[in-house]
Amino acid sequence: MTNSTATGPGPDAAATAVSATADLALATPPMRNRATWVQKVRRTVAPLLVFAIVIGAWYLVSYVVLDASRRFLMPPPQEVVRDGLFGDSAPEMWQALGRTAAVALTGLLIAAVVGIAWAIAMAHSKTMENALFPYAVVLQCIPILALVPLVGFWFGFGFGARVFVCVLIALFPIVSNTLFGFQSVDPRMRDLFALHHPSRMTVLRKLEFPAAMPAIFAGLRISAGLAVVGAIVGDFFFKQGNPGIGILIDNYRSRLEAPELFAAILLASLLGVAVFWFFGWLGNRIVGRWYQK
Repeated sequence: MTNSTATGPGPDAAATAVSATADLALATPPMRNRATWVQKVRRTVAPLLVFAIVIGAWYLVSYVVLDASRRFLMPPPQEVVRDGLFGDSAPEMWQALGRTAAVALTGLLIAAVVGIAWAIAMAHSKTMENALFPYAVVLQCIPILALVPLVGFWFGFGFGARVFVCVLIALFPIVSNTLFGFQSVDPRMRDLFALHHPSRMTVLRKLEFPAAMPAIFAGLRISAGLAVVGAIVGDFFFKQGNPGIGILIDNYRSRLEAPELFAAILLASLLGVAVFWFFGWLGNRIVGRWYQK
């Protein structure tokens, strides 16, 4: 007859397995911490490396590719910082950036309110979706540069016209992403809510909005950069009133003031990046605790 102890691990083997499992559990947190640290280093080093390559290529073009008589086409970075960001034109440039930011943020706020309301209407009625969504696509496909002169004729050439251009450019990503978020709600969750016969407002507030939040913030991040572009485009065409950063870019271009031109473009880009980053941070703060990207 076969010995029953031969069919399974003995006490020593079991103790060894338990010990190995305990050692692995003790070793896991440091390994995870090390992996997290490595990921943070990579996230920091990779952008800095690309930044160094871009600056190196910039210096290469300024001092090697271009001769001294044509260096105004791409002045070196230190001239852009010295003469553009901290030169005589700096106060005017920072004030213009503030005006452009006010236009972009106002337009983005209006686009967010209109776009979310538009998406809610389409999400709760297939008829409304069929009727309204094609016009959202048409609005996105209209060449904004062709429409801007008409906006000037309709609304004048001041703050309101600039905001309207921002709304036109920033509206579609909010509409499309919000609609996608509402339509992506888990049907099983809808069935669970239906068991309690809630009102439509309760479903909207407690189910659909929380589920759509990641998509809404994705649309806001896209529209944030587009709103800055809209404010600058409006400046190019509506050259009245206090100048925004777009007007200064056009003025520096016409006067061949290359350091100031590059500095103004850099500030406009940083404004778009800052607004984009803010909505990414806000989205992580609101939905990051329960939504896994």
